[in-house]
Amino acid sequence: MAHVPRPASLARRCIAPRAGGTARHVLAMAIFGLIGCASDGTPSVEPGRDAAGTVTSATSAPTRAALEAAERSASIAETAKAVEAAARGSQRSADHVARDVYRHPVETLAFFGLRDDMTVVEALPGGELWYTEILAPVLRDHGQLVVASYDLDAPGVVDYQRSAHAALLRRIEEEPEVFGRVEVGELSPPHGVDLGPPGSADLVLTFRSTHGWINGGVAADVYQAFYDVLKPGGVLGVVQHRAGPRTNREAFSGYVPEEVVIALAEQAGFVLEGQSEINANPRDTADWPAGVWTLPPSFRLGDRDRAQYRAIGESDRMTLRFRKPDPDPDRS
Repeated sequence: MAHVPRPASLARRCIAPRAGGTARHVLAMAIFGLIGCASDGTPSVEPGRDAAGTVTSATSAPTRAALEAAERSASIAETAKAVEAAARGSQRSADHVARDVYRHPVETLAFFGLRDDMTVVEALPGGELWYTEILAPVLRDHGQLVVASYDLDAPGVVDYQRSAHAALLRRIEEEPEVFGRVEVGELSPPHGVDLGPPGSADLVLTFRSTHGWINGGVAADVYQAFYDVLKPGGVLGVVQHRAGPRTNREAFSGYVPEEVVIALAEQAGFVLEGQSEINANPRDTADWPAGVWTLPPSFRLGDRDRAQYRAIGESDRMTLRFRKPDPDPDRS
């Protein structure tokens, strides 16, 4: 496979680390928060959260688990800087950059806990390679990106799948400085599924693809494959067009009820750890004549009411973080 204030007379004081941008400073700031110090230097008894949104208990002295959480928080924060840099990179087209306002790649990947030393599986990026263009340079030096594409030998492969796979291979060949270390896997259930060895990945990412797997009757197989390839304690990050009260659930619209996605993941063994509204769009009523493809960037209706749909923007999306349970909670 090529996250009752004390009376002032009783409160101890904390000295905050000096401002700075290094990884050591980020780690110091994370520990500062974990030991219960508020931003004004006053101890806080409120629980904090690390950069991935995990709740951490405030204690008088940092425990081993707190220090490990602080290290992860610092690494996630540093990786977010690398994501920002990659999002401004020359490998991305102006059209792709313009869609950041809808897709929020820096915030989304930080919510999922991306670190630059992870092994990450991205499922079916499509021909545009929108997230691949960001993930590949971030993971190039210290991590590994596995892009799960289509198995062209599987029955029923259609033209857009062949085109998407060809686009991936072409970018790898023509831009080795960005994509040269990307590994290519397969995700064409129930036939070709190869995401990597079992228990080999730290993070699996799927962006706006679950509706297709549900429509094809293979969603349970796909989510099980995600579970299997992840290490214990690994994370599944899901972004998906979200159905609303007005969505016709009998039609294939690209929108999926949030509870359906959660149930799929839980049936595979995952535990829902976090939900975010990073990618929400309250203007999207999710009841359009050509489904989600009515909206940008597809504009399936052509020029019909195009200005109205452009003003709405891209779809309302759920952003969910699941974790594969770890039988050894002390594992780092």
